[in-house]
Amino acid sequence: MRTKRLSRTAIILLVTFGLTLLGTATAFGEEKVLYSFLDSGVKPCCGLIWDAAGNLYGTTQYTYIASWGPEGYGTVFELSPNGRGGWSENVLDDSDGGGYQPQSSLISDAAGNLYGTKRCTYTYNGCGTGSVFELTPGDGGRWTLKVLIDFDGGRDGAQPYASLIWDAAGNLYGTNVAGGAYDNGTVFELTPTAGGSWTVKTLHSFGHRTDGAGPFASLIWDAAGNLYGTTVGGGSHRSCGWGDGCGTVFELSPNGDGTWTEAVLHNFGSGMDGQSPQASLIRDAAGNLYGTTSQGGVYGYGTVFEMMPNGNGRWTEKVLHNFGSGKDGRSPTASLIWDAAGNLYGTAYAGGVYGLGTVFEMMPREGGGWTEHTLHHFGLYSTDGQNPTANLVFDAAGHLFGTTTAGGVYGFGTVFEVIP
Repeated sequence: MRTKRLSRTAIILLVTFGLTLLGTATAFGEEKVLYSFLDSGVKPCCGLIWDAAGNLYGTTQYTYIASWGPEGYGTVFELSPNGRGGWSENVLDDSDGGGYQPQSSLISDAAGNLYGTKRCTYTYNGCGTGSVFELTPGDGGRWTLKVLIDFDGGRDGAQPYASLIWDAAGNLYGTNVAGGAYDNGTVFELTPTAGGSWTVKTLHSFGHRTDGAGPFASLIWDAAGNLYGTTVGGGSHRSCGWGDGCGTVFELSPNGDGTWTEAVLHNFGSGMDGQSPQASLIRDAAGNLYGTTSQGGVYGYGTVFEMMPNGNGRWTEKVLHNFGSGKDGRSPTASLIWDAAGNLYGTAYAGGVYGLGTVFEMMPREGGGWTEHTLHHFGLYSTDGQNPTANLVFDAAGHLFGTTTAGGVYGFGTVFEVIP
């Protein structure tokens, strides 16, 4: 029997279709799930950090209890490559020491000790005041937990959600979403003493008049020693969010006498501006600040924004991208990260093709403006992760790593890798 030949037009159409598919595929990143949570900690909410040996460290909000599901104290975990293409989990802490439900990324010191926060204890508004802890590695893979500070729920604040940062002298800085003089959160400093204990000092209490309220994000430094951050509510546009406001960007400047002065650099919620930022800021070499809002913007599903200093302590805010147009993702709650070429990367909690979140990239255009495209739509396959809330981290090869709070084999979250 003679084989029918395709017409030249059909061949051209098939080749064109194949190249279109190839071009579409290369616009996305290759994603794979490295670990699905169940046996111990579940629902990781926070970013990961690397050690020099290539291990990943993070936290989960809850512990899995067979008769109850996600309950318990939460965990600090380590993921190590097992040499067979997979990863093995080691739980470093699953106790109630210093409280429960860690909601922040970890940081480390030069000795390999880990530091983090637990948002709850048992003495304040049902959840508790929270604490700052240290984990020290020992022999046989064992780690020792030490509580550095238990917050009192009063003027020193309560319920830390954000990760900590260092200064050059070895002091720790962070934020509480509650407590303080107006019960709308604080910025605090922890200072080590000669005896091995730590003292806490409140640098600022949020919530006075048109000040911000509810700082969920960690802080960043500039070269002059000023601190910058965001609040999810408060501010002068009092129509939404935490503390009857739409959120702020703020700066804290040291006065030289141990006190600090706060300035609100931007009030969210005016017109098509973003609202309710939950993520930390990042800086570029020119001193501009970049961040995300979880709501607001043209479509109401959040934004990527830039803050530019224009002299005399004034700043100009500019929206770089509005989420919610098509399948680009919705409600980004994580901070952004840079690559060496000046592109920005982040995650959106929801939206995308399957409605379960995305990994996205922002690329600057010649002549101004930015282009956003999606590297991965979560929910692509049955065991894929769902609903990322944490910032991403790079490895040495330029691959992106992060966590999802849901999805995976058991439905309780994943650690994933995306190859841009």
